[in-house]
Amino acid sequence: DPSYKVSWVLFIALLPLFGGLMYVLFGNKRPTRFIRDKLNVQLEETARYYTMRPSAAEEIDDDDARGLFKYLESYSGYRACRDTKTEYFPVGEDMFARLIPELEKAEEFIFLEYFIINSGQMWNSVLDVLRRKVAQGVDVRVIYDDVGCADYLPANYCQTLRSYGIKAMVFNKFVPVVSVVMNNRDHRKITVIDGKVGFIGGINISDEYINKKERFGHWKDTGLMFKGPGVENLTIMFLEMWNAIKKNLPSDRSFEPYLPDEPYKAVQHGYVQPYADSPLDDEQVGEEVYISMANKAEHYCWFITPYLIITDELSHALSLAAKRGVDVRIITPGIPDKKMVYSVTRSFYHQLVSSGVHIFEWTPGFCHAKMSIADDRMATCGTINLDYRSLYHHFENGCFMVDCPAVMDIKHD
Repeated sequence: DPSYKVSWVLFIALLPLFGGLMYVLFGNKRPTRFIRDKLNVQLEETARYYTMRPSAAEEIDDDDARGLFKYLESYSGYRACRDTKTEYFPVGEDMFARLIPELEKAEEFIFLEYFIINSGQMWNSVLDVLRRKVAQGVDVRVIYDDVGCADYLPANYCQTLRSYGIKAMVFNKFVPVVSVVMNNRDHRKITVIDGKVGFIGGINISDEYINKKERFGHWKDTGLMFKGPGVENLTIMFLEMWNAIKKNLPSDRSFEPYLPDEPYKAVQHGYVQPYADSPLDDEQVGEEVYISMANKAEHYCWFITPYLIITDELSHALSLAAKRGVDVRIITPGIPDKKMVYSVTRSFYHQLVSSGVHIFEWTPGFCHAKMSIADDRMATCGTINLDYRSLYHHFENGCFMVDCPAVMDIKHD
């Protein structure tokens, strides 16, 4: 993206030595060839699997929504599903209250993939359940990001989990001085239980996310729980990453053993499509979804994000929507977690507001939620911030929903 390149050019021009060093460490770096090659193999397995399963996208009567579903199937690789129950959580403590009982019901496997895991009431409660489930013969696996957990977990914590019988992996392990491929982090948040229940959203496993520890005022975050076919996408996402980063263990070459056979008939209507965004494919899936929703909106399009550092393309889409009469609103935090990033976020306000975009700051504290909604029909919820790191560098995930009850829950929130 030209604006991304220009920012690096200016940084290096103003501070040649420091800017050049930062570019070597962070600028446009890709994950190791090992991870890239393994992930490409996994995507081939995903494509093979989905050719065996029908997509629900063709059933959707709305051309705009159907087109976005088909885009996600083509460029993210995960199918649209119906017959999936969705439950929306407006705060982390609500999700946590549902997470523990669902983990207790696990009979076959539990998959956890998180950017941040931090010792405290939330993680200790989860870990207690995981250890009990391992003793019962449940296959428990955990992936966490090494940089995301650098300030929270000991360097050898992966070995500690393994000593409990939990299969644990660290994503893109950070080795000081030696590591120069640090830019691409696993920012996803996924829980899968028996392939039947799944959780996603912005909520990491740390006490501030459930307001048991106060940081930057009241912590606002959101999440979703799925039951039904939509959980399949989350299961496959996890297994793709698991197979890609493990070096000395055999791969789960087939996803079939982890996908339930029995049909699930949800009482809810609507369509869901949990999807992933990867920095490996040069396709900015997360950004394209946000741009598409702004372009397709006829009445309103609202966003909520902890950081607002966007490309010219996304800024233009939001501004153009506002200029043609769409009610475009963006909610950002009232209390920042990073003051410099907060200043950069505010630097984007003037251009957007001048075009008619309404920007609000959530005054009780830090708002970590990442969502969008348009015209009472379409909504997203996941891990994808409106900033360069989420849109270009991180492994992310979210869910696109149409006509689900959760869409209106998001609007009311």
